[in-house]
Amino acid sequence: MHPQPYRRLGSNTLIGYLNLLTLVASIPVIAAGLWVAHGSSSTCESALQVPLLTIGFIVLVVSLAGFIGGCYHVTCALWLYLLAVLLLVVALLGMTVFGLAVTAGGGGRQVPGRPYREFRVTDYSAWLQKHAQLDRYWRPALACVVGSRACSKITTWTPIDYLQHNLTPIQSGCCKPPTSCTYSEQGVPIAPQDEDCYRWNNAANILCYQCDSCKAGVLEQLRRDWHNITILNVIVLVMLIAIYSCGCCAFRNARRAGSEYPYGVNRMSKIYPRWDYFW
Repeated sequence: MHPQPYRRLGSNTLIGYLNLLTLVASIPVIAAGLWVAHGSSSTCESALQVPLLTIGFIVLVVSLAGFIGGCYHVTCALWLYLLAVLLLVVALLGMTVFGLAVTAGGGGRQVPGRPYREFRVTDYSAWLQKHAQLDRYWRPALACVVGSRACSKITTWTPIDYLQHNLTPIQSGCCKPPTSCTYSEQGVPIAPQDEDCYRWNNAANILCYQCDSCKAGVLEQLRRDWHNITILNVIVLVMLIAIYSCGCCAFRNARRAGSEYPYGVNRMSKIYPRWDYFW
């Protein structure tokens, strides 16, 4: 004897509700991408436009297919939904592994007697170093650094402040010369030193923006952000795998409903009445 239909189709209802939630959640993501595209002209914020819109529309289309297939037992919609989720899992897994590989290393070196760290380009992966040296990648990144006004926040600091307060990677690499640099009273480097010591200029529009330490600071900030995204990717992967499992059950139930009960669920309810039917 076959199990009751409302028990067998529980996974369909679950996958329908899950995709309804993700469908609703995709709307703010798309709205944020449109707002960034319309209302922002800065390089840093406009860089978020394409990822936000892409993620939002993909989630919207995939969730719509899963909702229709799960709630209305449309086999072809569920098949497309499962294929899309599988591709998302593979792509997200590849991005996570790639991110962990290219962000290995770094972390900076603690400056003796100072609460902040300093960074070197050579501490990072060859892939990141290559992109930092290419002008088409470095110019937008430098525009982000200048536009963030990170250096203006520490222009009034005294030498004592540098001994007491921490610095972000951008401030440590782009807003000051390396701590090892020594200068004369005229601001000229004394004796042979790191090349960044000669690139430093006290002018607000120059500072150490062309230093290797600035590129290292940008790479360190990128590494930290990428690690946070990797943690989020792992959480999303677990959720996608769970949803994919429910989707497989819903797909199987939809196929059974179409093959074993060609007259639909109402026909099933007549064959297998409720327990209180004879009352």
